[in-house]
Amino acid sequence: MNMQNTAEDRAQVLIVDDDDEVRVSVRELVESVGLDTACFASTQELMQSSIDERAGCLVLDVRMPGLSGLDFQRRLNSNGKAKPIVFLTGHADIPMTVEAMKAGAVDVLTKPFREQDLLDAIKTGIERDVAQRAAASVVQQHLNRFETLTVRERQVLREVAKGRLNKQIAFDLGISIVTVKLHRCNVMRKMHATSVGSLIRAWEALPISRARAGSPRIDYGVVTN
Repeated sequence: MNMQNTAEDRAQVLIVDDDDEVRVSVRELVESVGLDTACFASTQELMQSSIDERAGCLVLDVRMPGLSGLDFQRRLNSNGKAKPIVFLTGHADIPMTVEAMKAGAVDVLTKPFREQDLLDAIKTGIERDVAQRAAASVVQQHLNRFETLTVRERQVLREVAKGRLNKQIAFDLGISIVTVKLHRCNVMRKMHATSVGSLIRAWEALPISRARAGSPRIDYGVVTN
């Protein structure tokens, strides 16, 4: 597995299982390929901990005392903090597997599992998390730039994104064509757009509710209130 060398850049795998032997064996396996780990006996213990916000994934037992693995997955998703999860279970069944996969799980592995299957799933989860973080970073960049626009510039941007001509925008907003052109130039500059196409792509990348309303905040790649 091709991972970064520094501790700050290495991916971190969060292992949650109430079975001590499973936690230790998974930790040793994961660390053998150069990844950092953090182990927890329950989802409650994980939620109460302070961990680095590094790229990585969760290796999560399905059935545990308290909040189960599936319940924890639902909570993460509902809070907009989805993270790639590899589920481990000693009691796999089709409905449970389907539910986990539909909710975004990387894989559901039945104990005892093949070590390479787990490593492959973890690799996929980390790659997915890295990609999600990169996409979220781009969205956040567009949002930050969008926040620098004036109210009028946002109105012009919306109309440009609809494919409206300058004269149509001027008529709809009750301003001159010259003023529309001025606002368009300002929008292009502030949004760092090199063409109308790139400006429209930036607009389309914005979360719809936030681009039309107030100031956004990104949390784990998902916009929340």
